[in-house]
Amino acid sequence: MDQVFAPWRIEWVERDDDEGIEGCVFCELPERDDDRENLVVARNDRAVVLLNNYPYNPGHAMVVPDQHTGDYRDLDDETLLGHARLKQRTFDALERALAPDGFNAGLNLGQGSGGSIDDHLHTHVVPRWEGDTNFMPVVGDTKVIVEALDDTYDRVHDAFADQDGATVTESGAVRF
Repeated sequence: MDQVFAPWRIEWVERDDDEGIEGCVFCELPERDDDRENLVVARNDRAVVLLNNYPYNPGHAMVVPDQHTGDYRDLDDETLLGHARLKQRTFDALERALAPDGFNAGLNLGQGSGGSIDDHLHTHVVPRWEGDTNFMPVVGDTKVIVEALDDTYDRVHDAFADQDGATVTESGAVRF
């Protein structure tokens, strides 16, 4: 099979190439007014969680420190701690929302790492289920995402909002 019907993707296909972003996407998206539209699901004083708009699996999130740097060693102690604590909350939210069997989590650092954004580090948190790598990507060179991004956003957002110490901001994000 070369094609999978995914009608919710038309909005992404028809978007403007630059989406009105002039600088760093990880600096700009958290500053915009509509967190849901920009896939911001949670934040604290030092980091933000965004859903990936090109997910490997439903719930593929990125925990992004506010500090703009591509070098992990540049992060100050407060930012390291804020980033790490928000990763913990991300695991909790994704577990509650999606009940995965496990996670892949990691950073792509530097141009040779395979990531598409190397000047603002971010940790990918990808929920995994037993059997989620099946014949489609192996034989058909096609990845099937089983849930629309908007539906995943709602589930993950609600799971963050249910955590102790969470408040929902006017813009819609969950704040810790």
